[in-house]
Amino acid sequence: MPQAFCYNVAFAEGFMEVCCKKDPKFVTVVNATKFLPRQEGDLTISYDVTQAFESNYWAQVTISNENPIGRLDYWKLSWEWQRGEFIQAMKGAETLEQSQSDCIDGAAGAFYQSMDFSTVMSCEKVPTIVDLSQYQANNTAVGKIQYCCRNGTILPPIIDPSKSKSAFQLQVYKLPPDLNRTTLFPPLNWKINGILNPDYQCGQPRRVDPTEFPDPSGTQRTLSAIASWQIVCNISTKIGKPRCCVSFSAYFNESVIPCQTCACGCPSSIKPACSPKEPAMLLPSSALLVPFQNRTAKAIAWARMQHFPIPQPLPCGDYCGVSVNWHVYSDYSKGWSARLTLFNWGATEFANWFVAVEMDKAFAGYQDVYSFNGTKVPGLKNTLLMQGNEGLNYLNAETNGSTPYDPRIPGKQQSVISFTKKLTPGIDIVAGDGYPTKLFFNGEECSLPDFFPSGAGHVVSRNFPLLLVASMFFFLVIL
Repeated sequence: MPQAFCYNVAFAEGFMEVCCKKDPKFVTVVNATKFLPRQEGDLTISYDVTQAFESNYWAQVTISNENPIGRLDYWKLSWEWQRGEFIQAMKGAETLEQSQSDCIDGAAGAFYQSMDFSTVMSCEKVPTIVDLSQYQANNTAVGKIQYCCRNGTILPPIIDPSKSKSAFQLQVYKLPPDLNRTTLFPPLNWKINGILNPDYQCGQPRRVDPTEFPDPSGTQRTLSAIASWQIVCNISTKIGKPRCCVSFSAYFNESVIPCQTCACGCPSSIKPACSPKEPAMLLPSSALLVPFQNRTAKAIAWARMQHFPIPQPLPCGDYCGVSVNWHVYSDYSKGWSARLTLFNWGATEFANWFVAVEMDKAFAGYQDVYSFNGTKVPGLKNTLLMQGNEGLNYLNAETNGSTPYDPRIPGKQQSVISFTKKLTPGIDIVAGDGYPTKLFFNGEECSLPDFFPSGAGHVVSRNFPLLLVASMFFFLVIL
């Protein structure tokens, strides 16, 4: 039906004149499909089909970190194909297994009889995908994808927005009856995790408006995906043990309160036998510098010197790959200071590491951190984020000692943090106000001790007021 009726056509001096009247019965028909709105989450994943053919398509997967202290290191991503698909090729990432026999012996081999499956990237129904190293970023065959090739590290946007994403492309082959360019199905059951990072729970893909991309040729033109799905992942409440722990110490107490026994879980079988329930023994400060298996002699000698009982069997270790020591360094009339020390007891190195500290009573007095870069995290209550300055942003793995008889040496980073008391009147550092209420390493919440060092040479519980503890300290002293 026309939108207007035109009449009285006239020609004069090479021009045509016509009168048109709008049709009052005309109805505009919009041929568009409405999709679900995009959602926010701690981590969002976009699955965008960028090219479609009868038997296969190319898609780009973009992982975006939206949490101010969330992070992934050496990420591993998996999903589940639902319709017999397989990955022919990838750029910017790779699968851990090929499993070409799954194609040859299955429906793919029966349909694509002339295909050489030895060159296929992955035939697994549930492939596990990992990022490429930075050395592959400019490789035209497997790299050259924006946000790819970063060893699987995704930083919080508050640290570096350009490094808060990871992306890769894949070519997906389909099977009957899906052999046309408009029949597209995303994989389901997405999972993503990292090393010493938060646990994420992902929802199923949701069809959303096609993602727009800048033209890779550098022009001002914008390109649109053929079809897009969004997967929203949120940090879940941890069911198991954490993977990092914290020890407390202070200038006014000679004993260090170590990480809790089995703070990161204990193996089912431990030799020599130890107690997973016995509280950790107080330590001299020098014991923090050696692995737990080399601390036994120091812990026993310290207990005898301080007249502490020595439990039998001895308490088990913390079994954490990363530990953090928070030491109250000084306390004076106008301010105070703390020293933060990171220890890496594992074989994994951490580039661009960060620590986030929640301090309910002392946060307002934060002044400066000297060897690190300190930032107050917007939107998070009383939280300070610290990361290494240039040259200190790499936490090395544990290494061998100088001789075969020396204990192994942890990777270590350290800085002093200063606070003023001007904005925190009444703060009582000796009572425990100078210790964090939560501490995160690379987004993972670490286990905290149940006690603070006290000025009387004892330790006091984090869960009771100081006056109550003072009247009942014999119940709370760690022996």
